[in-house]
Amino acid sequence: MSTVYQRWLEQGREDPDLTRELEEIREDAGAVSDRFYRDLAFGTGGLRGLVGAGTNRMNIYTVRRATQGLADYLKEAGLPKSVAIARDSRRKGDLFVREAARVLAANGITAWAYPRLEPTPALSWAVRYLGCGAGICVTASHNPAQYNGYKVYGADGCQITPEAADKILAHMEKRDYFDGVELADYEEAAAAGSIREIGDECLDAFVDAVLALRPGGGSLAGLKLVYTPLNGSGLECVKKLLAAMGVTDVAVVPEQEHPDGDFPTCPYPNPEIREAMAAGLQLCGQLHPDLLLGTDPDCDRMGAAVPDGKGGYRLISGNEMGVLLLDYLCRIRTEQGSMPENPVAVTTIVSTAMAAPVAARYGVELRRTLTGFKYIGEQIGLLEAQGHPERYLFGFEESYGYLSGSHVRDKDGVNAVMLACECAAWYAGQGMTLLDAMNALYETYGWYRENLLSRAFEGEDGMRAMNGLMASLRSAAPAAIAGRAVTGSVDYLRGASGLPPADVLEYRLEGEWKVLVRPSGTEPKLKIYLSVRGGSEAEAARALANLTAGSEELLDERVKILSVSPETAC
Repeated sequence: MSTVYQRWLEQGREDPDLTRELEEIREDAGAVSDRFYRDLAFGTGGLRGLVGAGTNRMNIYTVRRATQGLADYLKEAGLPKSVAIARDSRRKGDLFVREAARVLAANGITAWAYPRLEPTPALSWAVRYLGCGAGICVTASHNPAQYNGYKVYGADGCQITPEAADKILAHMEKRDYFDGVELADYEEAAAAGSIREIGDECLDAFVDAVLALRPGGGSLAGLKLVYTPLNGSGLECVKKLLAAMGVTDVAVVPEQEHPDGDFPTCPYPNPEIREAMAAGLQLCGQLHPDLLLGTDPDCDRMGAAVPDGKGGYRLISGNEMGVLLLDYLCRIRTEQGSMPENPVAVTTIVSTAMAAPVAARYGVELRRTLTGFKYIGEQIGLLEAQGHPERYLFGFEESYGYLSGSHVRDKDGVNAVMLACECAAWYAGQGMTLLDAMNALYETYGWYRENLLSRAFEGEDGMRAMNGLMASLRSAAPAAIAGRAVTGSVDYLRGASGLPPADVLEYRLEGEWKVLVRPSGTEPKLKIYLSVRGGSEAEAARALANLTAGSEELLDERVKILSVSPETAC
């Protein structure tokens, strides 16, 4: 029996759920190994993992240890001795916030906590509004219900840099899970002012900052909307926003309205996935709104569906929404004469190639970053440091993240709801739906199509298999995929286009086809991004189907060679 497991069994008894779990796996060597074979990875996204017992799980002990590392880092770096904390609706979120606050207070650091669940962008806002040295958001974003996480933000409101993450991790590794963490009594610390509530004025100021970014500004009273917060944290801020915009015809999906970390209608609460939006789509069939919008549990991502002209509703992909909003903002600001000199839009290396011709049409510089909205936030910071924050126009990523202002430094689902409503209302004034608008853009720029494949690699063996598959693709790059020659490749681990090293491989094929492969930073999955361009909708659909089949065949061959059989989830 693992000595680490035995120690946890003896000392990790403050949470009865953990005690019960440790007792239940006593005779299961595989279950013990999976929970203790490593420390839960800590990086620029902080911690994220299954809720449960062990060093490889999210629990009060891993949260305390991470917070102790953050406290040590803040003291060493000379940053302000205060931290803002927020959470969404996930399991044990309130407990993890409480424990993080106790650790901070014991280290002489003021913990500012929202008194109820609030969106991740509201946390990014609070960090700068309150002048904090860091921020913590207890969330696993759009991951399945059994996950929770611990995102760390810097004083600039961005998720922490790799350098900061490395320093925090170094401090964490010096601390024992049980004996190495300082803890204050919660009630005593609150009475002493070391643990404080973030007041409503901070949240109201966040919503006001989003409203200030409205490109239109008129009342949207004619817009009919169905909205779902997916049992997460978006409802309060989104309702405040819509009321201020004059959107009064709003139906909230009833079974997804209230916070529920079990996400009973969609165990995978990701607005990218049709299952998560199914309840909203069903309500659309009854109410026939102009727009269906859904935000993920921490309300930093937004999904949408629009009338398809055939009596149903069509989901708009993250890439499509990004292009729609980019074109809309450029169009409106050009018409208003408010387009800044040398405007900049930012997206990621895995987002649609269609953004380039749209940006070029309006004279907008398009910058591409690594995957992760923190890198888009970093570009905003660079423009501010150069004295030209007004140059930033819009940023988006294919995974449903959007931001049109510098009020926060992370993707903002509240901001995205505002933009989608403004955009839909403007096109309605032209007698068009958002689908009409998207098809018009395709006719202008070409029919771009994208797909995302993912393969799950669970547990210790799965992690080794995923690393082996990346090593195979890196050492023996394919000469062709789907019958098309690979005309160029980029290994981002070696650095490319001035970007930091990243475990991403890119293959460029004949005919403007592209394949990118990267391990997920938040789940045990390998993600494969596919992109094609066709002269017509039908041609693009055929091309994407061929590239999808060819990419799956390539992965199957490599997996077979490595003698692994990971679960496939597409």
